[in-house]
Amino acid sequence: MSDFKFHTVETAPEKSKSMLEGAVKQMGSIPGLYAVMAESPETLKAYQQLHQQFTNTSFDAEELTVVWQTINVEHECKFCVPAHTAIAHSMKVDPALTEALRNQEAMPTEKLQALHDFTLSVVRERGNVSDEEMNAFFAAGYGQQQVLEVILGLSQKVISNYVNHLAKTPVDPMFEQFAWTK
Repeated sequence: MSDFKFHTVETAPEKSKSMLEGAVKQMGSIPGLYAVMAESPETLKAYQQLHQQFTNTSFDAEELTVVWQTINVEHECKFCVPAHTAIAHSMKVDPALTEALRNQEAMPTEKLQALHDFTLSVVRERGNVSDEEMNAFFAAGYGQQQVLEVILGLSQKVISNYVNHLAKTPVDPMFEQFAWTK
């Protein structure tokens, strides 16, 4: 078994240092996920860029949360579910929505339910979503742009969820109040 190194600004490869310094400025500390990914500056950079690109999509804060948490819960990521619960709170997402996602309960609206169901199908079926599922997503008011944006969100979450599984990243103190198990 390999133990992953959790980098600090001082121990990180040169190309990761500025990204870790940015995390300290923005969040007050280096999240464990970033500390692990710093070993590969390109992975850390890709993750941060995907996060930024996904937040710039057509999805609002609730929809972003639905995509992120649907994937996090399905992947059983004990780091990302608490982290995205905190992110949802910072984005002023209704805590009832966050709790429904964490507990695999029904979404508060048909449109959010359609987004949740479609995202779950994309994850479980590895993109081989049926015409029926695709049509239900479109009937809820989404289009091809949002199909592609769900895939973008999934790309971001695959990186973080899989890194956290492999590195066994512990939940950061700033997220402990939102600890989660399936």
